[in-house]
Amino acid sequence: MRRLGAISAVLAAALLLAGCMLLPGKFTSDLALRKDGTFSFAYKGEIYLVALSKMAADKRGKEPSDAVFAPTPCYADPSGDERECSKNEIADQQATWAEEQASAKAAATDKQKSEEAMMKSMLGGIDPSDPRAAQEFAERLRRQHGWKSVIDKGDGRFEVEYAIAGKLDHDFTFPMIEKFPIATPFVTLIRRTDGTVRVEAPAFTSGATASPFMAMAAAAGDSAGKKAGANGIPTLDGALTLVTDGEILANNTDEGPAPTATGKTLVWKVNARTATPPTALVRTAP
Repeated sequence: MRRLGAISAVLAAALLLAGCMLLPGKFTSDLALRKDGTFSFAYKGEIYLVALSKMAADKRGKEPSDAVFAPTPCYADPSGDERECSKNEIADQQATWAEEQASAKAAATDKQKSEEAMMKSMLGGIDPSDPRAAQEFAERLRRQHGWKSVIDKGDGRFEVEYAIAGKLDHDFTFPMIEKFPIATPFVTLIRRTDGTVRVEAPAFTSGATASPFMAMAAAAGDSAGKKAGANGIPTLDGALTLVTDGEILANNTDEGPAPTATGKTLVWKVNARTATPPTALVRTAP
């Protein structure tokens, strides 16, 4: 049962990490949707690879403390009064304690190895304990289309610039990274058969379903802003701007669409207090 519980804990941690493996920090993001079916998308700012942050490193680095043996009281039979332990009794206690300590350390080592192997698998073969892990991750992004600049800032934080344009004849998700499992997307564009496009930004919120680590930071209340950015917790602070000459059927901005020379604009400002992800429904074809 104990082993089953340990396995369940590892799997739960893996699912949590997979859901929030990549998180936004400070950023600006621009999206354009045109009635002719073309689109462009850009993201400039920070992304965090949680597995390389101090937060994850601190969690991995915790080991059972080097406890010091202390004998437990001995009791007389049948009175139950406390008495002085004999040398043999103390020796037996110490032997049992040493076995328990060795078992606990072995279990902690096995758990750490399992977590590291699972994390490496989720990172597409990148070992987060390797000093070159951040460099390898940055190189993987640079060889993918759209990533104009990727700069490692340390502690799992990367300054990036991404831009792409083309025909929206397929669904679009950002970011998609080679060999990585699907994490909580920053922005998704879903095409429907009636000519509409649903725009959603699940990671641009502090909600638990979007990014659990951000939710834990937000749960700290007013102090979250002061603590954000420390210990690998990103500071969520940015804006998503959508420009379209299509028909905006629905959106959850505060101000609603504003007219521009090329159509209408929606702007979402997001931070650690943003409770719901930006969403919109736009008709881009008859």
